[in-house]
Amino acid sequence: MHTIHIDAADRRRVKQFLDAPFRLYRNTPQWVPPLASDARRVFDRKRYAFYQHSDAAFFLALDGERAAGRIAIIDNRLYNEFNKERTAFFYLFECEENPAASQSLFEAAFDWARARGLTQVIGPKGFTALDGMGLLVKGFEHRPAFGIPYNLPYYPALIEAAGFALKGDVVSGYLNTQMPFPEKIHQVAEIVQKRRGLRVARFESRRDLLGLLPRLQAMYNDSLGGTTGNTPLTDDDLRTLVNQLYWFADPKLIKIVMKGEEPVGFLLAYPDISAAMQRTQGRLFPLGWLDMFLELRRTKWVNVNGAGIVEKYRGLGGTALLFSEMHKSVAGGRFEHADIVQVGVDNDKMQREMRDLGIDFYKAHRLYRREL
Repeated sequence: MHTIHIDAADRRRVKQFLDAPFRLYRNTPQWVPPLASDARRVFDRKRYAFYQHSDAAFFLALDGERAAGRIAIIDNRLYNEFNKERTAFFYLFECEENPAASQSLFEAAFDWARARGLTQVIGPKGFTALDGMGLLVKGFEHRPAFGIPYNLPYYPALIEAAGFALKGDVVSGYLNTQMPFPEKIHQVAEIVQKRRGLRVARFESRRDLLGLLPRLQAMYNDSLGGTTGNTPLTDDDLRTLVNQLYWFADPKLIKIVMKGEEPVGFLLAYPDISAAMQRTQGRLFPLGWLDMFLELRRTKWVNVNGAGIVEKYRGLGGTALLFSEMHKSVAGGRFEHADIVQVGVDNDKMQREMRDLGIDFYKAHRLYRREL
């Protein structure tokens, strides 16, 4: 058993890194492959915008020439500047049930982080604010929402053996769109809009939505006020979001809360294409794009993957407004099931309110932390 640092220009080793999860999950029907082009993009140091401000390294644990595991270790300077930390993230961890391979991967990652003056490691956490995070610790029997991590049940033991401790959990909730929804929430939302001078922008076309996105970026970054552990959206993150929204988002499922002409809140929802990703193995070509395009129109699942409101409107009825719009988004069409993904467990009040709406928190992802 030995661990190697991958050169991004070494196509054979990069392929081993990318292929590792396909072998590990070959008998796991719940696993959803990543979009192949996105998975390869993180190795492109010239075109992947992340490398303009930050850095990352990739390691493989080899048993002979067979990949027993892999890991990425990330130095996100934007995160560290925003949070005034010296933190590394680990990400893309996959490993056989082999403590020697796992420990070898983490030691290589720790050495890389120490050499850069970083003092702690948090993860699993990705390259940008748009990446799913955490290690699945509850809900292994369920297919993940598109873009949300899935892992095998023994992974927590491997990570804890490397010296990591719990940092925090995020949970995902299930909502049956046919369940009764309290009419009072809609009534409160209407009152809030009138009293606060708010309105909800709805979109019929992608072009209308895309025209608002630059202001949405500024609003999202403003909504981080008073929070920790987050990373502001960069212009390149915005372009990535634009590309994603342009080809698979339904504009009618995306709501922007406006105060005058400025956005102050948002709700992002989109049809789930995980079933198509499984069938195509994440490849768009030659015909994967057609399968995914059709899945957008026939899936009965919708993912609610992002909601926020700027700080001064929190606690003033803004939450009720977001809940009201969430219900209208998921219950107003053909959908039967909604996955409300990755809600922080530290927000006890919001969780209680969501449970009162009939949302069952049926999945949990865990973030870990280790001092170096």
